[in-house]
Amino acid sequence: MPSLQRIESQVAALPETDLRKFRSWFDEFDAQRWDQTLSSDIMQGKLDNFAAEALAHYGSGQCKPL
Repeated sequence: MPSLQRIESQVAALPETDLRKFRSWFDEFDAQRWDQTLSSDIMQGKLDNFAAEALAHYGSGQCKPL
């Protein structure tokens, strides 16, 4: 059985208490991965064009206060 299918079946078999703990752990894990990816993208300049566009819109008065 491939590892992803094995993991899926093991997660599906968890008792409710352990599933809640796993869900909490995975939420934190996923958030940290997202933060790492975003930080890496920022450092590599992958978002520079979006930032420049947003600042241009702001500077030209095309933005509304939230």
